[in-house]
Amino acid sequence: MSYSNSSMGSGSRTARRTLEFGRTYVVKPKGKHQATIVWLHGLGDNGSSWSQLLESLPLPNIKWICPTAPTRPVAILGGFPCTAWFDMGELSEDCPDDFEGLDSSAAHIANLLSTEPADIKLGIGGFSMGAATALYSATCFAQGKYGNGYPYTVNLRAIIGLSGWLPGARSLRNKIEGSHEAARRAASIPILLSHGLCDEVVPHKHGEKSYHSLSLAGFRNIAFKTYEGIGHYTVPKEMDDVCNWLNTRPGF
Repeated sequence: MSYSNSSMGSGSRTARRTLEFGRTYVVKPKGKHQATIVWLHGLGDNGSSWSQLLESLPLPNIKWICPTAPTRPVAILGGFPCTAWFDMGELSEDCPDDFEGLDSSAAHIANLLSTEPADIKLGIGGFSMGAATALYSATCFAQGKYGNGYPYTVNLRAIIGLSGWLPGARSLRNKIEGSHEAARRAASIPILLSHGLCDEVVPHKHGEKSYHSLSLAGFRNIAFKTYEGIGHYTVPKEMDDVCNWLNTRPGF
C-alpha cells in the first residue's frame, strides 16, 4: 500500500496514449447498503491490497470499490512504467500537473459511481497519489466540470485523503470564487485529510499546504489530522479515525 522509491527525481513527459485501467475489486457491504466509496491506491500498487484492509473495517453499510490504475510511464521514476492515476514529476509548485491524466482517472471513478442506486451516498478516498486523485475529484465536483470543461455530474458526499496532496492548488481559489454554485458545493462537501509527520515520500508540508489551499478556496467542511512518528504508510489509529469520521456523516 506504499511504494519504496522515495527519490524525487525528474523525468520527461511521455506522449499520451489510450490507457486501460486494471482490475476493479469490490467489497460488498455486510449490512444495509447505504453508501459507496471508491478507494484509490498509491503509485505502483493495485486495488487488491486496499480491498483486503477495507473489508476488515467496522463499517457494515459501506460498499467499497477499489479500481486499479492504468500502467503508464511515470516521470518521477525516470519513465519506468507502473500503475499510476496520472503522470507526475517532482512534488513542487513549479512542476506542471498532468490534468489530462487526472481528468481521465476522475472520469473513470465517476463512471464507477454513476451506476450506484439513487439513494446511495457517494464518496471517494485514497492514499498518496490516490488521495491526490480523490482531492482533484472533489475540485471537479465543486466546479461542476473536469479540467477539460466536460460536466462532472456525480454528487459526492465525502472525500478522504491519506498522505496525499492537492493537484491544481495554485488556480483553485480563483475558479471556485468565480461561481456562486461552485462556492456552495465546495462549502458543502466533507473532507478528511491525514498525514504522517515523518513522511519522506510525500512530506507532511504537502498535506498541510493542501489543507490550507482547500480552506482558502472555500472548502469549509474539512479536517486535517497529523500523526507523529508515522511515515508514508497507514496505521490502525489512522484507519480508526477514518471510521469514526465516516460514522459522523449521515448515511455512512
